[in-house]
Amino acid sequence: MKYTPDYQELDGASEHTISLKGLKILLAEDQYINAEIIKSLLEDREAIVDVAEDGQIATELFKKSKEFEYDVILMDLRMPNMNGFEATEAIRGMHERKDAWKTPIIALTADAFAEDAEKCLEIGMDAHMTKPVDIDLLEKTLAQLKK
Repeated sequence: MKYTPDYQELDGASEHTISLKGLKILLAEDQYINAEIIKSLLEDREAIVDVAEDGQIATELFKKSKEFEYDVILMDLRMPNMNGFEATEAIRGMHERKDAWKTPIIALTADAFAEDAEKCLEIGMDAHMTKPVDIDLLEKTLAQLKK
Protein backbone atom coordinates (compact mmCIF):
# COMPACT_ATOMS: atom_id res chain seq x y z
CA MET A 1 0.00 0.00 0.00
CA LYS A 2 1.37 3.39 -0.93
CA TYR A 3 0.72 6.04 1.69
CA THR A 4 1.42 9.73 2.06
CA PRO A 5 0.39 10.71 5.58
CA ASP A 6 -1.45 13.88 6.40
CA TYR A 7 -0.71 15.71 9.65
CA GLN A 8 -4.44 16.34 10.11
CA GLU A 9 -4.94 12.59 10.47
CA LEU A 10 -3.35 12.79 13.91
CA ASP A 11 -6.26 14.81 15.25
CA GLY A 12 -8.77 12.89 17.32
CA ALA A 13 -8.47 9.37 18.68
CA SER A 14 -5.13 7.58 18.62
CA GLU A 15 -6.27 5.06 16.03
CA HIS A 16 -3.90 2.54 14.50
CA THR A 17 -0.32 3.15 15.51
CA ILE A 18 2.53 0.69 15.72
CA SER A 19 5.20 0.68 18.39
CA LEU A 20 8.77 1.27 17.28
CA LYS A 21 10.05 -0.79 20.20
CA GLY A 22 12.42 -3.44 18.91
CA LEU A 23 12.12 -2.45 15.25
CA LYS A 24 15.37 -2.36 13.33
CA ILE A 25 15.52 0.77 11.20
CA LEU A 26 17.97 1.75 8.49
CA LEU A 27 18.23 5.55 8.42
CA ALA A 28 19.82 7.11 5.33
CA GLU A 29 20.63 10.74 6.18
CA ASP A 30 23.69 12.72 5.12
CA GLN A 31 23.33 15.66 7.51
CA TYR A 32 25.03 14.62 10.75
CA ILE A 33 22.86 16.71 13.07
CA ASN A 34 19.65 15.51 11.39
CA ALA A 35 20.81 11.91 11.65
CA GLU A 36 21.64 12.29 15.34
CA ILE A 37 18.28 13.93 16.13
CA ILE A 38 16.25 11.35 14.21
CA LYS A 39 18.29 8.47 15.66
CA SER A 40 17.76 9.83 19.17
CA LEU A 41 14.01 10.19 18.64
CA LEU A 42 13.78 6.63 17.33
CA GLU A 43 15.94 5.21 20.11
CA ASP A 44 13.77 7.01 22.67
CA ARG A 45 10.98 4.73 21.37
CA GLU A 46 13.37 1.77 21.77
CA ALA A 47 14.03 1.22 18.06
CA ILE A 48 17.38 -0.12 16.88
CA VAL A 49 18.90 2.26 14.32
CA ASP A 50 21.69 1.89 11.77
CA VAL A 51 22.71 5.17 10.13
CA ALA A 52 24.02 5.48 6.58
CA GLU A 53 25.58 8.79 5.53
CA ASP A 54 24.44 8.45 1.91
CA GLY A 55 22.41 6.27 -0.41
CA GLN A 56 25.41 4.18 -1.46
CA ILE A 57 26.15 3.20 2.13
CA ALA A 58 22.44 2.52 2.79
CA THR A 59 22.33 0.24 -0.25
CA GLU A 60 25.46 -1.62 0.90
CA LEU A 61 24.13 -2.02 4.46
CA PHE A 62 20.86 -3.41 3.12
CA LYS A 63 22.68 -5.74 0.72
CA LYS A 64 24.94 -7.09 3.50
CA SER A 65 22.08 -7.52 5.99
CA LYS A 66 20.16 -10.73 6.55
CA GLU A 67 16.86 -10.92 4.70
CA PHE A 68 14.13 -9.12 6.65
CA GLU A 69 16.70 -7.78 9.15
CA TYR A 70 15.40 -4.26 8.63
CA ASP A 71 11.78 -3.53 9.45
CA VAL A 72 11.81 -0.18 7.66
CA ILE A 73 14.16 2.12 5.75
CA LEU A 74 13.92 5.88 6.30
CA MET A 75 15.41 7.50 3.22
CA ASP A 76 16.51 11.09 2.79
CA LEU A 77 16.21 12.19 -0.84
CA ARG A 78 19.08 14.64 -1.26
CA MET A 79 22.36 12.90 -0.43
CA PRO A 80 25.84 12.79 -1.99
CA ASN A 81 27.20 9.80 -3.95
CA MET A 82 23.76 8.20 -4.39
CA ASN A 83 20.54 10.06 -3.67
CA GLY A 84 17.46 8.53 -2.08
CA PHE A 85 15.76 7.88 -5.41
CA GLU A 86 18.79 5.99 -6.75
CA ALA A 87 19.22 4.06 -3.50
CA THR A 88 15.57 3.02 -3.50
CA GLU A 89 15.81 1.84 -7.10
CA ALA A 90 18.98 -0.12 -6.24
CA ILE A 91 17.35 -1.79 -3.24
CA ARG A 92 14.13 -2.55 -5.12
CA GLY A 93 16.27 -4.01 -7.90
CA MET A 94 17.84 -6.67 -5.66
CA HIS A 95 15.66 -9.42 -7.12
CA GLU A 96 17.60 -12.17 -5.35
CA ARG A 97 16.29 -10.86 -2.01
CA LYS A 98 12.77 -11.65 -0.83
CA ASP A 99 12.71 -8.50 1.29
CA ALA A 100 13.75 -6.07 -1.48
CA TRP A 101 10.11 -5.17 -2.22
CA LYS A 102 8.64 -6.07 1.17
CA THR A 103 10.72 -3.79 3.40
CA PRO A 104 8.92 -0.44 3.61
CA ILE A 105 10.94 2.54 2.41
CA ILE A 106 9.72 5.89 3.70
CA ALA A 107 11.06 9.12 2.25
CA LEU A 108 12.09 11.65 4.90
CA THR A 109 12.64 14.96 3.23
CA ALA A 110 12.33 18.70 3.48
CA ASP A 111 10.60 18.58 0.08
CA ALA A 112 6.89 18.91 0.71
CA PHE A 113 5.77 19.32 -2.89
CA ALA A 114 3.15 16.92 -4.27
CA GLU A 115 5.42 16.17 -7.24
CA ASP A 116 8.17 14.93 -4.91
CA ALA A 117 5.75 12.68 -3.04
CA GLU A 118 4.42 11.28 -6.33
CA LYS A 119 7.95 10.59 -7.60
CA CYS A 120 8.81 8.78 -4.36
CA LEU A 121 5.81 6.51 -4.71
CA GLU A 122 6.43 5.95 -8.44
CA ILE A 123 9.98 4.67 -7.94
CA GLY A 124 9.01 2.23 -5.20
CA MET A 125 8.96 4.08 -1.90
CA ASP A 126 5.98 3.26 0.27
CA ALA A 127 5.39 6.65 1.89
CA HIS A 128 6.61 10.24 1.88
CA MET A 129 7.06 12.24 5.09
CA THR A 130 8.46 15.71 5.55
CA LYS A 131 11.06 16.83 8.06
CA PRO A 132 11.16 17.56 10.89
CA VAL A 133 10.25 13.99 11.75
CA ASP A 134 7.05 13.51 13.72
CA ILE A 135 7.53 10.19 15.53
CA ASP A 136 3.82 9.80 16.25
CA LEU A 137 3.06 10.25 12.56
CA LEU A 138 5.82 7.77 11.70
CA GLU A 139 4.20 5.16 13.97
CA LYS A 140 0.84 5.81 12.35
CA THR A 141 2.36 5.59 8.87
CA LEU A 142 3.99 2.24 9.69
CA ALA A 143 0.64 0.96 10.96
CA GLN A 144 -0.98 2.01 7.66
CA LEU A 145 1.74 0.25 5.68
CA LYS A 146 1.34 -2.96 7.70
CA LYS A 147 -2.41 -3.18 6.95
